[in-house]
Amino acid sequence: MSKSVIHTDRAPQAIGTYSQAVKTGTTVYLSGQIPLVPDTMEMVSDDFAEQARQVFENLKAVCEAAGGSTHDLAKVNIYMTDLGNFATVNEIMSQYFKQPYPARAAIGVAALPKGAQIEIDGVMELPE
Repeated sequence: MSKSVIHTDRAPQAIGTYSQAVKTGTTVYLSGQIPLVPDTMEMVSDDFAEQARQVFENLKAVCEAAGGSTHDLAKVNIYMTDLGNFATVNEIMSQYFKQPYPARAAIGVAALPKGAQIEIDGVMELPE
């Protein structure tokens, strides 16, 4: 099966040896997004809620570039430097997803790239 790279200028450019997403068949594997503003490649803010919103906006842009939407995400992994922000993530996530919600893991980590407080990756299954 072939794979194709998904790229959009509406999400931050890769800051390493990876692609924003890779599509194989109808499955799209989204790389982790941190709260960088695509136009400036700078952190949106130090505020956790603003960081979370930016991450979901970045994910949304990559999903759309692949021909889908956040509603097509089957699985997301949420990495946070403070699991005390979990309720905020739930509140913001509800603005980007509708039922049936994707499967999800929330993982506490010591640090994230560029000092981000949150990073999210995912797997999307496109409609056939």
